[in-house]
Amino acid sequence: MASEHVTEMIVFGALFLLVSGMGFAAARWRRPGTMDSLDEWGLGGRGFGGWVTWFLIGGDLYTAYTFVAVPALVFGAGAAGFYAVPYTIVVYPLVFLLLIRLWSVSHAHGFVTPADFVRARFGSPTLALAVAVTGIAATMPYIALQLVGIEAVLKSMGVHGHWPIVIAFVILAAYTYQSGLRAPALIAFVKDVLIYLVIIVAVLYIPSRLGGWGEVFDAARAKFAATPAPNDGVLLDGTNQLNYAMLALGSALALFLYPHSVTGVLASRNRDVIKRNMAALPAYSFVLGLIALLGFMAVAAGVKPAVSGGKADTNTVVPLLFDKMFPDWFAGVAFAAIGIGALVPAAIMSIAAANLFTRNIYREYLRPDATDAQQAAVSKLVSLVVKVGAVACILLLDPEFSIDLQLIGGVVILQTLPSVALGLVTRWFHRGALIAGWAAGLAAGLWMLYEIPNPVKHKAHFGGSAYKLSDLGLDTRMTVYVGMLALAVNLAVTVAGTAACRAAGLADGPDATRPADYLADESDPRAARLEPSGST
Repeated sequence: MASEHVTEMIVFGALFLLVSGMGFAAARWRRPGTMDSLDEWGLGGRGFGGWVTWFLIGGDLYTAYTFVAVPALVFGAGAAGFYAVPYTIVVYPLVFLLLIRLWSVSHAHGFVTPADFVRARFGSPTLALAVAVTGIAATMPYIALQLVGIEAVLKSMGVHGHWPIVIAFVILAAYTYQSGLRAPALIAFVKDVLIYLVIIVAVLYIPSRLGGWGEVFDAARAKFAATPAPNDGVLLDGTNQLNYAMLALGSALALFLYPHSVTGVLASRNRDVIKRNMAALPAYSFVLGLIALLGFMAVAAGVKPAVSGGKADTNTVVPLLFDKMFPDWFAGVAFAAIGIGALVPAAIMSIAAANLFTRNIYREYLRPDATDAQQAAVSKLVSLVVKVGAVACILLLDPEFSIDLQLIGGVVILQTLPSVALGLVTRWFHRGALIAGWAAGLAAGLWMLYEIPNPVKHKAHFGGSAYKLSDLGLDTRMTVYVGMLALAVNLAVTVAGTAACRAAGLADGPDATRPADYLADESDPRAARLEPSGST
């Protein structure tokens, strides 16, 4: 640790210890008679009100990686990095009615995961297994990327090596094991307050030191003019506008398919809590727009990314900007906001992945008669394994490869849209066709990602998510987001397969839900949890 970063380290460490203490204390917050059930450990008793849900979902969706990666993308590519702003604006109107229906049917049947719903809706444990495995696979690299955010902060403070991350995640694992979802729900209050404080100060203070917003944008324009490259600049051009729009739409469609997003929703007390939060959460998008502008501020401030392993790590540009522009004590606060911003989503993600394994693999295939206490015990252990796996990704893989895994994760999770999202509004799709569409979408998406090079990073494969339409035989220079192309393949196979299954008279699985279940509210009695029926 460099001596000039002592103040920053002290402030960072003090705030980290504060939230760690809150994580352990959360076990006594609204403590039930027992924590030995997934309803209590994994969903916080399904009793969070409006304010707790606001901070929990916001803390879950707006992560440390968002804090460092969005402005890093703006720093490197310009306008294309702002795709995150429109997608977080359009997502809430898109999912408003769907999430209310998901909450209600989950309340009526005691569902804990989206795969639970699919199992009941289409009468197929195989389809539910596909959804569960997809959710776990997409979540693991997302957890690892929270570590990328913490690493960026540590590098900016002159701390190298992986030992601080290992210590941080040991502490995270301990209080998550003890407190379950209550821990990130409580810590999210501190995380969001710190982020709002840091961003408001940053957008008011940093531009004033750089000569105003005009100077900031002029510096960004000059940088991109001096280093011309395809698809970068302060404005979009004709080749990347379609990809920008499809990337924003695809990201919006994928956001609430991630199991950790569903976990925050199912922990809510009633339908009104969901309605109010879906109406109010777009306020976070305003802050996200300000966060993105940090990339242009870093350009104007002359920030140079830290070099690690002979490679420039652009994820460090925001921490280095804070280190350069803020007094040491406030830079420590800013670093703590990023670090704590990693702990909240990492905890929720690990809980969500563990619940998927327990409910849809362990209980379904390994121990159908598992009690609530046994399921809770398995989820606690699996949540530890998930965190160890995330740390291993950072220790054993190039961080750039971890980022590529997250890129793949977005394409992967989109393939659950027909069974999870569309399943909430229609039962028309045949279970066999949904499985075939899921497999076809995954295969097409992974193949297209494999075919995309990145000459700048010297990658022949998995070099990005923008697929050239010319590779499909179209006479154009435009690109489009791989996730949307793969989803189109998925839907085409699903629709065609359903029509073929219906025409052939193939039996479909039973629907264990009723129309009234999708309107159930807090006061409605909860039905007995569904048991495996032996359908395939």
